[in-house]
Amino acid sequence: MPPFANLAPAPSALKKPVTDTRHGITRTDDYAWLRADNWQAMFKDPSILDSRIRAHLEAENAYMESAMADTKDLQKLLFNEMKGRIKEDDSSIPMKDGPYAYGTAFVTGGEQPRYFRIPRDGDHRNEASRQLLLDGDKEAAGKDYFRLAGIDHCTDHGHGIWGYDDKGSEYFTLRVRNLSTGEDLADVIENTGGGGVWAPDGKSFFYTLQDDNHRPSKVFHHVIGTPQSADRLVYEETDPGFFMGVGGSLLDDFIFIDIHDHETSEYRILSTRDLTAEPVVVAEREEGVEYSMTEGGDVFYILTNADGAKDFKICQAPVTAPGKDNWTEVVAHEPGRLILNHMAFARHLVWLERRDGLPRIMVRDCRTGEEHAIAFAEEAYSLGLQGAAEYDTDTIRFSYSSMTTPSQLYDYNMATRERVLLKTQEVPSGHKPEDYVTRRVFATAHDGEMVPVSLLYRKDTKLDGSAPCLLYGYGAYGMTIPAGFNTNCLSLVDRGFVYAIAHIRGGKDKGFQWYEDGKMEKKENTFKDFIAAADHLVKEGFTSYENIIAEGGSAGGMLMGAVANMAPEKFAGIIAAVPFVDVLNTMLDDTLPLTPPEWPEWGNPIESEEEYRWIAAYSPYDNVGAKPYPPILALSGLTDPRVTYWEPTKWVAKLREHTTGDAPILLKTNMAAGHGGKSGRFQRLEEIAFEYAFAVKVSGKM
Repeated sequence: MPPFANLAPAPSALKKPVTDTRHGITRTDDYAWLRADNWQAMFKDPSILDSRIRAHLEAENAYMESAMADTKDLQKLLFNEMKGRIKEDDSSIPMKDGPYAYGTAFVTGGEQPRYFRIPRDGDHRNEASRQLLLDGDKEAAGKDYFRLAGIDHCTDHGHGIWGYDDKGSEYFTLRVRNLSTGEDLADVIENTGGGGVWAPDGKSFFYTLQDDNHRPSKVFHHVIGTPQSADRLVYEETDPGFFMGVGGSLLDDFIFIDIHDHETSEYRILSTRDLTAEPVVVAEREEGVEYSMTEGGDVFYILTNADGAKDFKICQAPVTAPGKDNWTEVVAHEPGRLILNHMAFARHLVWLERRDGLPRIMVRDCRTGEEHAIAFAEEAYSLGLQGAAEYDTDTIRFSYSSMTTPSQLYDYNMATRERVLLKTQEVPSGHKPEDYVTRRVFATAHDGEMVPVSLLYRKDTKLDGSAPCLLYGYGAYGMTIPAGFNTNCLSLVDRGFVYAIAHIRGGKDKGFQWYEDGKMEKKENTFKDFIAAADHLVKEGFTSYENIIAEGGSAGGMLMGAVANMAPEKFAGIIAAVPFVDVLNTMLDDTLPLTPPEWPEWGNPIESEEEYRWIAAYSPYDNVGAKPYPPILALSGLTDPRVTYWEPTKWVAKLREHTTGDAPILLKTNMAAGHGGKSGRFQRLEEIAFEYAFAVKVSGKM
């Protein structure tokens, strides 16, 4: 019997045609009414959602529940498996900073982290030595949604800024806590980006304010004990096409204001010697030129793609004259060696780079210029550079994992090159790496490019085409999906699945050119690469078309929508989480939070007919057609400011209208969450278990 037999009729959305003409091209959108007119206010108060829209979303949820009713026991089983691989009372290795070391911990059954500190050389395993700074479970009590933005202590360790979002809309409230007493001060800062940066005296801090369109357009300076209305406006970004963030240096000498879109950046700096001064531009924004900064004593180290350094280089400039005319090269540009980020310490410069699709950490002695690498030998792996909280140190921290190797945390002495294993991720239910195989294979794309695909499967899995496969992809914004350890996917792999990650164009997996070849007018390379990955896995016997379930979220959800239109016959099912599928309408609406900053990634269809046509050619919603779509599961969040709920809602309605097959099209809307879904660590597992249950059901492995 087919996996979704005997379903009741699906909800049918009303059609209320709205026409739009741009560049002489007229389109009709039958489902535009699903976009709430009061969406800005609704993100802050979901109860004011139009009753007709709410009724439709609830009907979709009811249909989805009915279609997935027979997976309830499977969902519980998957959840318990995934939960069983998590050490419930886990804690981090605290990071040293001055007289203390700061860390996080969870308690058994707890959803949210607890932030603590211990004396600098104390034993973090001794709970009696921990001073609790913030109890996330206590703060989240009674709330349907709660997400912490962490806690950041000031230089004298007396106070901490902490932030939270209790609606999923990513408007964060900031509070100030006395770290000695645990009491919050009267200061309450609303509608922020989620964090703050302390001034060295610990009496004030800087933060970004989100405007009504959810853009971080202003940086303010807040003095403790004064109302938010009295905060000084430090800088306002008037171009809606630019994101903005505020940060600080390890030496506490400067406040950094980072202004950027997806291809251009500008820094403004403020010396903490005079907090009333106006921020100074380092290098004025120049289209296509990116740079980021870190302080290294009397110089800034600047990571940039200026002067044709496509894969980036590192320069330095005096802190007294940091303008572009004074940038001198320290680490040269090498084509194919992509420098991802950098950090500076008293005696060393450190950066994370990617060569041949694999990461490594590089260390340079600033006194001698000698360089060496921290690398590993596995075929596919992930490295994370955590750095340090102090400037005058020879020790940095990094993490390592592979698809078979649990995460390992190291302290590394940059002078002696000694690495000390601090912690290996514990899998309480047990994990034997030798039972699994991780590989990296290469699929030939339509134009001859070789697309890396990372694989994980059990040694005893038969590779004769019969194995089900979950094929994951993203492919946008230059994001590289690491081939790291993921305990959740073991629930599929242990059921005979091949778990695959397609490192498609649009990411930076093979350098900056790999990103550029998957954006703007070349966006369709992303989709074709993913289909090529599916073709290769079938050709090599890892799976078959009737066994591939594709998965992607956000911009990866756009990928899901595109491949559903382009090659529905090559996928047994599709999971599209918070999918960006209504691309053309969204890029034509400059009031939406991310639209102007996204134009360099996708194109500006308002100003350019050519760019309009690019997007129109692949926009999943606009290209739904009469064809037999496979089973599709779309997931969204009501208060999601990044991919608004109406995108997947409209897409599902249109898919149902046009599909010529009888496979179900399901929509699950979380009515109390945003882009990231539920916020608790186990609540999130419930959502993953639901998605995996869909995959298992589609595969016929129930």
